[in-house]
Amino acid sequence: MLDDHLKYKIAVTFLSGVGPIQAKKLIAYSGGAEAVFKESKKALLKIPGLGEKMVKSILQSDVLKLAEEEIRFMEQNDVKALFYLDKDYPRRLIHCEDNPVILYTKGNVDFNREKVISIIGTRKATISGKAFTEKLIEELVPHRPLIVSGLAYGIDITAHKAALKNNLQTIGILAHGLDSVYPAAHNNTAQKMMQNGGVASDYRHGGQIFNKQFAERNRIVAGLSDVTVVVESAEKGGSLITAELASGYNRDVFAVPGRVGDEYSVGCNKLIKANKAALIESVKDIEYIMNWQTDGNKIIQQTSLFQELNDQETVIVNILKEGPESVDLISIKAEFQMSKTTATLLNLEFKGVIKSLPGKIYQLI
Repeated sequence: MLDDHLKYKIAVTFLSGVGPIQAKKLIAYSGGAEAVFKESKKALLKIPGLGEKMVKSILQSDVLKLAEEEIRFMEQNDVKALFYLDKDYPRRLIHCEDNPVILYTKGNVDFNREKVISIIGTRKATISGKAFTEKLIEELVPHRPLIVSGLAYGIDITAHKAALKNNLQTIGILAHGLDSVYPAAHNNTAQKMMQNGGVASDYRHGGQIFNKQFAERNRIVAGLSDVTVVVESAEKGGSLITAELASGYNRDVFAVPGRVGDEYSVGCNKLIKANKAALIESVKDIEYIMNWQTDGNKIIQQTSLFQELNDQETVIVNILKEGPESVDLISIKAEFQMSKTTATLLNLEFKGVIKSLPGKIYQLI
C-alpha cells in the first residue's frame, strides 16, 4: 500500500520550476506537503514567487502519479526517502538553505555520526594523490568518521575503497537516481558499500543525467560533512565548487599542497593561497584545527571541561549534544529567557566549548 504522506512530500520535488528553496517555502506557506496539492488556485497565487505556470503544475495530477511510481521503485529496491523535516534527516544538512527536500538513500549509513569528512579531488588522480588519500584515511581510523565522496573516478573512488579497506562507513553521493551507478565500473564498489555505508541522491530514478547535476550534487557532499579535504584539483573543476560550497556553509576546508606547475596541484594551491582552505599534510592538521582527539583523550578532556560548567551551561551543552541548534530553539528547549540563553552561549564560546555558525546556529566543538 502506497504511503500517501510520502507521496505528497516526493511530489513537491517534481513540480516544474520549483527548486529546493522554493519547495520549502511552498510547504511552509501551505502548512505541509499534502496541503500544497489541496490549496485552491486563488490561495496558491497569493504565495510569493508562484506564477500561473507553477500553479498550473501544482493543480495537475501528473506529479502525484510520478511520486507513486517513485514509491513503488523504492519498495522494490530497498530505497529510503528522508524528508527535510523528518527526525532522521541528516542534521548537518538541515542548516543548509539549499538542502534537498527529499534525500533518497540505500544501504546502511549513519549520517549523524560524530565526525563526517568529505574527501574529494580530480578524476585524473596521480599516484601520489591516491597514496595520500589512502594514508589519510588510514590515519583517520581512530576517529571512526563517515567518509563522504562522489563515487567518481580518481580521488573519489580511492577514498571509498580505502574506507572499506579500513572498515569505515562510506557513502557515495550520486548525481542521478539510485537505479544505476555512474560510472558503471564502480558498481561493484557501490555494492560493497551497502553493508557499511551506501549511496544517496536527491534525484528520482529513471531520469537523464545532465552535466549540471554533478555540480548540484556537490552541495550535498559539502553539506553532509564537518570537513572537506581536496586532495588534487586542476585550476577549475568540481572539487573547487564543493570547496566553495563547504566554505559557504561555514564548514572547514583543507587542501593538499602540491609542486608549483603541476596541473593537478593548481586548484589546491589556489585555495590555500586565497585562504579558502587550510594546508593539510597529515591527519594531525585536521585534529589540530577541528580539535579532534582520539576517543580516549576526548573523554578525559570533556570530563575535565564539563566539571567547570555551571547548571545553565550544562543544560545548553546537553541540548547541543543532539546536534547544531538555533538560538531560538535552544531557548525553548532550555526553558530560558532569551537574554539568559544568549549570555550563557557567549560564556560557552569564551570557554571554547561551542562555536557559532551563520544564521544564529550553535554547535559543540
